[in-house]
Amino acid sequence: MEFKQSLLDYIGGALKSAHETVSVAESVTAGCLQFSFSQIKDASGFFKGGVTAYTLEEKVKLLKVDEQEAIKCDCVSKEVADEMALNVSSLFNTDWGISVTGYATPVKESDQKIFAHFSFAYKNEIILSKKLELHHKTNASTAQLYYAEFILGCFKCELNQMIILK
Repeated sequence: MEFKQSLLDYIGGALKSAHETVSVAESVTAGCLQFSFSQIKDASGFFKGGVTAYTLEEKVKLLKVDEQEAIKCDCVSKEVADEMALNVSSLFNTDWGISVTGYATPVKESDQKIFAHFSFAYKNEIILSKKLELHHKTNASTAQLYYAEFILGCFKCELNQMIILK
């Protein structure tokens, strides 16, 4: 698994220069985002850690996701992603919380579709929530890597806006 180094370098540089920190809560990407952050030079200066919570039980217990909402949507919704981002940020006491939950393979619960929801929390507020949809024949590992790289690209854009507005 390898992402564009320039993307990772930009994210690391922006977080370092802003003196801000990030944490990650992921499900469908199974640690891809956490791995990506760990590949950035001096990551321990801004990346505090993450949680990979695959099951409803772990999302509720570790990330304080509303159990009834999670049951209704098989843990895959904008609301669940929002809660995951806010609560991982709180858990690790970070400025930024990034979350992703979804499907890498078509299953009955997803209506045979492949999609994910991701959210960014910044200073205890959701600033971005999006749904990504992929072709139903996309290979599972390709889907996971695509989600992770797309989310990192969006995170770069959010950091760029923050820098411009400061």
